[in-house]
Amino acid sequence: MGEKTSDLDGFDRRIIDILGGEGRISVTELARRIGLSKSPTQARLKRLEEAGVIRGYRALYDPILLGRNHVAFVEVKLSDTREAALAAFNRSVVTIPEVEECHLIAGAFDYLLKVRTDGMTGYRGVLAEKISTLPHVAHTSTYVAMQAVKEDGMASDGA
Repeated sequence: MGEKTSDLDGFDRRIIDILGGEGRISVTELARRIGLSKSPTQARLKRLEEAGVIRGYRALYDPILLGRNHVAFVEVKLSDTREAALAAFNRSVVTIPEVEECHLIAGAFDYLLKVRTDGMTGYRGVLAEKISTLPHVAHTSTYVAMQAVKEDGMASDGA
């Protein structure tokens, strides 16, 4: 399970690039665009999915239209960074729906979170009631985003 990058040829890479921007493209159109017939394209697609290279498909929604226009990046410093403490934090942070991303960082703090809410009041509630109560949280620092220039791999409308 899990193909290495070196195992992917030019056709595989084109499939991944096309699907990254157009996840709902038909197999027939995908085959036409990469220059193969439908059957080998389907076989490659299935192999990429089974190997975990393609992990899934999802709809990209506009969070602004859903009223979730407030983005904050939160540095989190833990009081304990032993493996058990990191694991406890990891298990808990993934249950917070407002946390879109969570990354373990090598640096002056331990985690960087991307948090999306409906506004500052909503964010303050998430910070106070959810993030600050996560296991081993000692300190947080918040940075509010003013504009998304590129998000989900795509330039934003305001760019």
